[in-house]
Amino acid sequence: MDRFPKAPDVDFHSPLDLSKAAAAVLDDEGRVSGWGASAQRLLGHAPEDVLGRPAERLLAAGTGQRPPALCGARGPRLTVLDLCCRDGHTVRAAVTFSPLAHRGAAATVVVAAELEALRGWEAQLAVLQGLATESPVGLTVFDTDGRVVWANVSTDLELAGIGPYIGRPAADLFPEGEFISRHHPPDEEQVMEHVLTTGEPIIGMHYRGRAPADPVREHVWSCSYHRLLDARGEPLGLFEESLDITDRYRAQERLSLLVRAGKRIGASLDVRRTAAELADVAVPQLADEVLVDLPPAVIDGRQPPTGSAPGHGLVRMHGRTPEEFRTTPVSYPPSSPQALSLATSRPVVDASPPEAAGAADPAAPHSCLFVPLLTRGAVLGLATFRRSGNPDPFGAEEQALAVELAERAAVGIDNARRYTSQHSAALVLQRSLLPQHLPEQSAVDVAYRYLPADNRVGVGGDWFDVIPLSGARVGLTVGDVVGHGVHAAATMGRLRATVRTLALLDLDPAELLTRLDDLVAQDTECRADGEPGAEALGVTCLYAIYDPVGGRCVWASAGHPPPIVADASGSVALSALAPGPPLGLGGLPYENVELSLAGGSVVALFTDGVVEDRHTDIDSGIDRLAQVLTWQRCPVEELCDRALSTLPPGPQADDATLLLVRTRRLDADHVTDLELPPDPAMVAHARTATERQLAAWDLSALSFTAELVVSELVTNGIRYASGPVVLRLIRDRSLLCEVSDNAHTAPHLRRARRDEEGGRGLFLVDQMSRRWGTRYTASGKTIWAELAIP
Repeated sequence: MDRFPKAPDVDFHSPLDLSKAAAAVLDDEGRVSGWGASAQRLLGHAPEDVLGRPAERLLAAGTGQRPPALCGARGPRLTVLDLCCRDGHTVRAAVTFSPLAHRGAAATVVVAAELEALRGWEAQLAVLQGLATESPVGLTVFDTDGRVVWANVSTDLELAGIGPYIGRPAADLFPEGEFISRHHPPDEEQVMEHVLTTGEPIIGMHYRGRAPADPVREHVWSCSYHRLLDARGEPLGLFEESLDITDRYRAQERLSLLVRAGKRIGASLDVRRTAAELADVAVPQLADEVLVDLPPAVIDGRQPPTGSAPGHGLVRMHGRTPEEFRTTPVSYPPSSPQALSLATSRPVVDASPPEAAGAADPAAPHSCLFVPLLTRGAVLGLATFRRSGNPDPFGAEEQALAVELAERAAVGIDNARRYTSQHSAALVLQRSLLPQHLPEQSAVDVAYRYLPADNRVGVGGDWFDVIPLSGARVGLTVGDVVGHGVHAAATMGRLRATVRTLALLDLDPAELLTRLDDLVAQDTECRADGEPGAEALGVTCLYAIYDPVGGRCVWASAGHPPPIVADASGSVALSALAPGPPLGLGGLPYENVELSLAGGSVVALFTDGVVEDRHTDIDSGIDRLAQVLTWQRCPVEELCDRALSTLPPGPQADDATLLLVRTRRLDADHVTDLELPPDPAMVAHARTATERQLAAWDLSALSFTAELVVSELVTNGIRYASGPVVLRLIRDRSLLCEVSDNAHTAPHLRRARRDEEGGRGLFLVDQMSRRWGTRYTASGKTIWAELAIP
């Protein structure tokens, strides 16, 4: 389809041209002696109506000028006359009288056209004249060989004279120029060939180069190419129209750069990456190089220093990508433009930087712009924009753009600094709340690994603990607070401390989780509206108790994955534990699962970060961990390393906590039990049996203390119980004395008055033992005391 369907109707011939105008011939007396068809079309008079008659009859009444006078002129004369048409109306026409050299029957040739048409044609001529002499649009005509034929004044000014370029190819006009528009032929020769061959114009291509009249500054033109045809429709060549859009193009570039900066700068929450993002956005559109100078405190996540000299003790960051990134220390003297920018909090332009003055290196900067990084009223550092390849100094609009970019970078750097500070604080908090050193236990051999989540995710809420319990038993716990950040870490710390406190009360796993669930629910109810509690975050927990005397292990779960057990033969199985609801939800009870573990069994307690990630479902992760545990004969430290080495590479989306426990059993000769009937006379028997057992264990030095403690505990048991009592002595890292009975009342330590005969037994036990306590069983209670072995 033709882009301009009315183009053939455009006619640049003059309305007074003999091929178009109305023509007539007058004799020397002013009579019509010739009447053309064009005259008949204009006025409607047939030749027989006007031939031989005076031409004055064709003039409207009131016309001052008369044909005889106009015919008497010595040369052609143009005037405006009102002519009468055959139908009676009047036509205002431009009429030219041209006298002939040989007068006679044909003395004067008269040519007429409507005045309105002539004025339109004159306006067209004025437009063409303006395009040629006054228009800012450059017009250049090329022949079919692509050589310059003609150019208007605008092109003449850009080329500093068109004369030397007449007859030369288009490539000679701007030798270093290039098209920067896409989806078109890459060079001007191919563009012109395409237009000449197809006749299809190419509109609005952007061309970048340096004009001969202004070789220092780089310009951008919008260029269009059109084919020229002669009267027969044959190609004459083509013409190019070009408009300098440098300012508009740069404004569009600045706008697009700001849009890109809004998407790129500050998205990483990392100080170094934010500095690199600023350089990546600004190069090469605004500058050839961007440097960011920051105090070490800002890089480390601390507050920017105050009171120090501006520009002193900074760290310069180079590079636009992590691979290019590097840092160097830098300081600026007080008189430097860098120090001035930092001191005044204003941008400073240095058009002749010291390092460039007299430098032979062509890459040395021609112009530098120093912009302070300001946010929330504080100066974080300095951004330096350098130009080496572009000789133009930084203009006012470019300075404003650099300030805008620096402000965005400053906000991003400050956010990254704050995030780094909070993340470091949360990490320190979390690590301080986790066990620093696990106590050595005769019951188990323990190894653990804690792998925090990726920095972009934040500190998580995983915890674990190994808790020494009475009777050489050990409590094992692993938990997970869903979410990340300081609040998750603080919640984790509170819950871990609560679990340890409840564990030291010798509660069984199900009872401990029930009480912990109540506390979490109460905590959630007591919090202010909108403040997330542990329930809102989501908390899971697994708690287990292992008794090395009989190899009995009891555990319960609050929404946590069950442990994986590998027995001494290497057979691996997932516990049949059915997890209860997460903490704080209530509703369903927690249930204990009991399992007898042989010595040398390996139990894996873990959080979901060990077995689940973005690309692996939890079942596959459990299978992967179980496969590692088939190597259970390896040291548990090695097993931990093997397990974490199977995690997918890359950043972790969640914390990963793994606690591996290899069980041990106490030797039979390290434990002795003695059942005593509820007879006060059995107290002496208990003392005697204790003395003999301590002698067998080569602990006679403890006999007096141990006999005293056993005597008081057995006496209390016989006094308040309704059935037999059981005395158990355990030789472990300390001497454990336990007395079990069927009573459910717990003794209490109190201070006896001087006149009281009793009430001092537990006081003596408290003074003579390292620690003591009571735990409840299904059949009653057990009072225990722990004595240090010298």
